[in-house]
Amino acid sequence: MKLYGHPMSTCTRKVLTTLAEKGHEAQFVLIDLGTGQQKSPDYVAKHPFGVVPYLEDDGFSMYESRAIIRYLDAKLPGNKLIPSDLPSLGRMEQWLSVEQSYFTPHCMAIVMEMLMKQMRGGGKPDMDKVNKGRDQAAKALDVVDRALRSQAYLAGDTFSLADISWLPYLQYLSVTPQGTLITERPFVKSWWQRISTRPSWKKVNG
Repeated sequence: MKLYGHPMSTCTRKVLTTLAEKGHEAQFVLIDLGTGQQKSPDYVAKHPFGVVPYLEDDGFSMYESRAIIRYLDAKLPGNKLIPSDLPSLGRMEQWLSVEQSYFTPHCMAIVMEMLMKQMRGGGKPDMDKVNKGRDQAAKALDVVDRALRSQAYLAGDTFSLADISWLPYLQYLSVTPQGTLITERPFVKSWWQRISTRPSWKKVNG
């Protein structure tokens, strides 16, 4: 099994965390995002959208991180990260969709302005973009905070792929000045503490 990606890529990190949770190692092939290797003809021949990650497994290949983590959980032995009971499965899928549609675009708008732009020497953040991102991300996290009043994880009482999918975005948000979006919501804060201290995430984030 080969995983093509970059260790700082949010989507690659989801896959690496899933592999760590399953106790499995894949051969890691570094794609240098700094030089634009993901847009090279050789890589685009594998992944037509020119982004990471990309998985090869015994003659089978696929892309899209949320699809890859479902595939890995179904294939690999170890603790199941997709719930077997239908209500929990439904909740997992719901929160994967909420992450993708209502949280991540706004969270990453903050991260791009307050973290990535400065790392790349791009100057001061555009605070209009930051504030707009904060307002929308706050709405999503308010919904999460209410849900977590009565359960430990997004799908219920068991850690799942839904929690994994939120991890990389929350991690980057937490190191910006807007990390208060996490800490000012008590149930989100305690959930973040639970998921960010798991050995799998420590391995990926170390």
